[in-house]
Amino acid sequence: MNVLQQIGAFLIETLFSLYIGAVVLRMLLGYARANFYNPLSQFLVKVTNPVLVPMRRFIPSVGKIDTSAIVLALGLTMIKMALLSLIVFGTIPFLVVILGSIIDLAKVIIWIYLIALLVQAVMSWVGSAHGNPVAPLVQSLTEPLLRPVRKVIPAMGALDLSPLVVIILLNILLIIINNIGA
Repeated sequence: MNVLQQIGAFLIETLFSLYIGAVVLRMLLGYARANFYNPLSQFLVKVTNPVLVPMRRFIPSVGKIDTSAIVLALGLTMIKMALLSLIVFGTIPFLVVILGSIIDLAKVIIWIYLIALLVQAVMSWVGSAHGNPVAPLVQSLTEPLLRPVRKVIPAMGALDLSPLVVIILLNILLIIINNIGA
């Protein structure tokens, strides 16, 4: 790849990934029933509403699942993969783009949970969770993953091993997904 192709690929990857991350994070926070009035939630709503609100007229939610956000994230991931394929290979292999997009979106979801669990762990060690607007959102986001593990592995005194177990399981899932995509 020449310099212009590298710059184009970098810009496409960065801009699309940031917006896809915002859409997926909004979807996951909605699924977890996180505080809608939190400043971070409000930022995500303002950034994603211009595209999601018109889509919701045609694609309704199914229960707690925001299907319009899933369709938007998948569509944007497919566009990103198609543009990157066009820049790198000069062609768009549609089957590869579709399957690669599903795998890429699964990785985004796993990474969001991994980062949230790490942020939650660091905030609990440092003690900066009180008064921090991110702390309740991270708690809401990770609780659906931690709750089933806590039923099997209860806290040992002041030590809660459930985040470590979930991080290990998410990394195993990430290894499996990476090998599917290879």
